[in-house]
Amino acid sequence: MSTSGKPSSMIIHIFRTPNIIWGQNPLFPRIYGHEAGGIVESVGEGVTDLKAGDHVLPVFTGECKDCAHCKSEQSNMCDLPRINTDRGVMLSDGKSRFSIKGKPIYHFVGTSTFSEYTVVHVGCLAKINPSAPLDKVCVLSCGIATGLGATLNVAKPKKGSTVAVFGLGAVGLAGWGVAVLVGVPHKVAVFKTHQVNFLNKSTLKGTFFGNYKPRTDIPSVVEKYMNKELELENFITHKVPFSEINKAFECMLKGEARMYDTAGQVIRCRVAVAWEAGKPLVVEEVEVAPPQANEVRLKILFTSLCHTDVYFWEAKWKSHSKQPTYGLSNTFRIVESVGEGVRDLKAGDHVLPVFMGECKDCAHCKSEESNMCDLLRINTDRGVMLGDGKSRFSIKGKPIFHFVGTSTFSEYTVVHVGCVAKINPSVPLNKVCLLSCGISTGLGATLNVAKPKRGSTVAVFGLGAVGLAAAEGARLSGASRIIGVDLNSSKFEEAKKFGVTEFVNPKKHKKPVQEVIADLTKGGVDRSIECTGSVEAMISAFECVHDGWGVAVLMGVPHKEAVFKMHLVNFLTERTLKGTFYGNYKPRTNIPFVVEKYMNKELELEKSITHEVPFLEINKAFEYMLKGESLRCLNHMEE
Repeated sequence: MSTSGKPSSMIIHIFRTPNIIWGQNPLFPRIYGHEAGGIVESVGEGVTDLKAGDHVLPVFTGECKDCAHCKSEQSNMCDLPRINTDRGVMLSDGKSRFSIKGKPIYHFVGTSTFSEYTVVHVGCLAKINPSAPLDKVCVLSCGIATGLGATLNVAKPKKGSTVAVFGLGAVGLAGWGVAVLVGVPHKVAVFKTHQVNFLNKSTLKGTFFGNYKPRTDIPSVVEKYMNKELELENFITHKVPFSEINKAFECMLKGEARMYDTAGQVIRCRVAVAWEAGKPLVVEEVEVAPPQANEVRLKILFTSLCHTDVYFWEAKWKSHSKQPTYGLSNTFRIVESVGEGVRDLKAGDHVLPVFMGECKDCAHCKSEESNMCDLLRINTDRGVMLGDGKSRFSIKGKPIFHFVGTSTFSEYTVVHVGCVAKINPSVPLNKVCLLSCGISTGLGATLNVAKPKRGSTVAVFGLGAVGLAAAEGARLSGASRIIGVDLNSSKFEEAKKFGVTEFVNPKKHKKPVQEVIADLTKGGVDRSIECTGSVEAMISAFECVHDGWGVAVLMGVPHKEAVFKMHLVNFLTERTLKGTFYGNYKPRTNIPFVVEKYMNKELELEKSITHEVPFLEINKAFEYMLKGESLRCLNHMEE
């Protein structure tokens, strides 16, 4: 299928399309769908108020902003892009932007959202807050906004009034003497009533799209959701992958009011399997068994590649590695079902799985000083579940090993409940997934372990994603100077975005880097954080801190045979050396609060995402990481 941008149009990438269609006119072949959320991919000539990357909701009825209806406060029935179910082409040139082997495919009500990409008139796009979760606010592009607006904008009930709603579908569930008609009747239906009904001062009103002007009003409705005045989660009763869209039609036609139930069943889905160490991953179809006691099965929406994935994929940590297996990674998921004994999670909850857990019962979990849970501590050699020693994954009966209890390179996975952090459902899924591993590790190493004071000096060794997160932690702490240390000088410009104020490349100095830093800071920095895994860098990080109060924090994973050697006199000068794992964060207790830091705009995650690829191209993410071109590469599970 091909698409081409034309004047006053744009191509948008659709993330989720609800299972609502409307249209009886036999224009075929046709791409249906008109309720969605997406991101602008490109714009045509004359489009000035939108640009690539903007988050938008396409709407089946438009707003040109120039006609009499658009200029009126009483109408949203725009003369130009008003809905027309018989028009299967674009307004400007009467042609379709879709084709298969040269044959045109008709549009549907100007949106055609059952597609990974579509072309829409600029007047039919509402630009929205980029922090709004697209998998929730997408429902505002048709039915929910129609029902909501019919009540708020047309019926306008007063506080304490009584309201009757006829029809408790999605539209009805969203809406004195005023009757508002929203439903679309059969084309030959006739409305009849006695005139006396009007003489007694009853009022009959009609509405279309709840009297909302798409571009002017819908962004404000989105903000109602973001401010928790409006709940959208309860309207989403079904979730299916795009490849199973006909199931959505079946659910709608049957009037089913519950989610397509996969609980207790084996699910077949795609995974990226590492059949051998260091070899490209292979996308396979796998069977995922239901969760057992104290386990949850999760649907993955977004996942990103971490250096830890690459490290163990290359089998550097051990001389042997269990294969086949697949991904740790940073990821965002939704609970699909829970096993026996799981009480604090339910289907539909938004979660971040973490490679190390929190049972909440052991000495470590009860201590404020440790996150090294006895039960769920990371184990790279264990490729099975704790409960019964078996894998939940198989291909044609052959078990596929788990990886560090998460295995996120899969559309569905099974995780111990202690390794799942329940988070705010309104957070943007494609951002907070980074907090499952590296970003939290670097951030916590600074905030929870190094603990620099306001005005202090901090050195960060290694300016990859984890190191930059450590620098971000120093910035949040109010450090006056943040010195970045890396062998690649080109990283300095990027590092400035994370608070780094100065840069040192050890290769460009004759002195050891610890002496260079000591000269720059009159005796050494107050805190240093090592993020490389190099023993040489670890020694430099320790020796560059100021005597008397300096603290060095090590978190890089070294080679399996590496040995740290240090003269004891360095400790007698009252320097402190600390280690940390996952930034000393307890996953279930602490990570939800880190998510809230992002929601409160204290923490920026967007700048860590440098690449995005669909799940089928996951090996590109490995290439970016191996070449040092990527901080974090986001993988979209639903393409």
